Amino acid sequence: MTAVPAHTLPDSPLVLRWAVGETEHTALWRSEAGVPPPARVLPVDDTVRADAAYRAICEGAALLWQGDFHNARQLLSALARRLERRPAARGRAAAAAGSPADAAQAFYRHRQEQGRRARVLAAVLVPLEGDYAIALRRAPDWRAACAQAWGPPGGQPSVVSLRELLGLNGAFEWRRKGVPVPALGPEARIHPHYGVFSPVRGEYIDLVAQAPLPAALATHPVAVDLGVGTGVLSAVLAQRGAGRVLATDLDPRALACAAENLAQLGLSARVQLLQADLYPPGVQAGLVVCNPPWLPAKPSAPVERAVYDEGSRMLRGFLAGLRAHLAPGGEGWLILSDLAEHLGLRTRAELLAWVQAAGLRVLGRIDTRPRHPKAQDASDPLHAARAAERTSLWRLGAA
Repeated sequence: MTAVPAHTLPDSPLVLRWAVGETEHTALWRSEAGVPPPARVLPVDDTVRADAAYRAICEGAALLWQGDFHNARQLLSALARRLERRPAARGRAAAAAGSPADAAQAFYRHRQEQGRRARVLAAVLVPLEGDYAIALRRAPDWRAACAQAWGPPGGQPSVVSLRELLGLNGAFEWRRKGVPVPALGPEARIHPHYGVFSPVRGEYIDLVAQAPLPAALATHPVAVDLGVGTGVLSAVLAQRGAGRVLATDLDPRALACAAENLAQLGLSARVQLLQADLYPPGVQAGLVVCNPPWLPAKPSAPVERAVYDEGSRMLRGFLAGLRAHLAPGGEGWLILSDLAEHLGLRTRAELLAWVQAAGLRVLGRIDTRPRHPKAQDASDPLHAARAAERTSLWRLGAA
C-alpha cells in the first residue's frame, strides 16, 4: 500500500499510524464496532509464525499484514485454534439449569471469552487501496462488498481488521442470496443489509404469523412494528391484512433494509417507515408488536444491539408506553425468549411486575421451542439454558 503523508489526513482517532524503519505511514482506520485504532502496529508478512503472532497480540500489538491474502486467512485460523486450546476455553462448563447464580456466572464467563477471542482475532489487519481494493497478493476483489457496507470509496487508503472484512463479505453474500421466510410464502426471502440483524430464527416469525389478530383492528386498522430491522414482521403483518402498518427504527441502515425488502415483496404501499425511538407520536393502534433484544446485557458492537438490551431498556420502554398507544380493545404483542431467565439475568417475576406497573394485563401467551442448532449443541457452554429456552408471544392489553 502506498504511504499517505500524515498532513493529508485529519489528526483524529480514525487515523492509524505505524512505522517501517524510519518512515511513518498513515491510513484511515475502519471499525464497525467503533474500536479505536491500535497504538502499536507491527507490519508482518508470510514469514511470521503463528506462535510469534499470538504472543505479539497478547502483548498488545496489532499485526498489519503485508504478505499473501490467503496466508493471512490461514494465520487467522491458527490463532483461533490457539484460543480454543486455552485452559479457560477447554474448561468451560455448561450453565447449570437448576442454579440461576451459576448460570449467570457461566454467561458472563462466556461473554468474557467471546470478547477476548474477538480482540485477538481482530488484531490481524489488512490494507485497502483508495478504491477498496485489498492491497495484498492474491487478494479477492471485494470492492463491491465494501462499497455496499461503507458507501462510495473516498480515494484514501485505509486499514481494517481481516476478521471484519471477512464478515463484511459474508454479509454481502447473505444479502445477495437472502434468507428464506416460509411464513411469507414458499419462495419469499428477506435480504439483510450489513449491520442489520438477520431473521435466522424463524420461530418468532411463525408466532406472529399464527397468532389471532385482535378484533380491535376492525375499527382501528393500524398496526405498529417497533424496531423494524429487516422489515420481516411488518411484512407478515401487512400480508395478514393488519391494516396500515407503521414501522419504526432509529437505525438508518435498518430503515433502508426494510424499505428494500418491503419493495421486493410488493408491500411498500402498506407499510410506512418512520425513524423514531420506539413509538410513533400521536398514534393509537389496534395492534403493537415488539421483538426487543432478548438478553439484558451490554452490546460490544452495533450489530449486537439486536441481541443485547442493556438494562432491558427497549423491553421496559415498550411496556411503559404501550397502554397510551393502544386503541380500545387493542393488543400489544411482546415477542420474547425466556433465555434470560434460564441464565439468571432476569426473572419471570420481574417481567410480570413491569407489565403490571405499566397498567397492563396478560391476555394470553403462545410458546414455541427454539429450532436453532445451538439448542442441540451439548458442547455449547450455555447448552443447558438454551435447551430449556422457550420463545413466547405475550398478548397484552390494558388492565
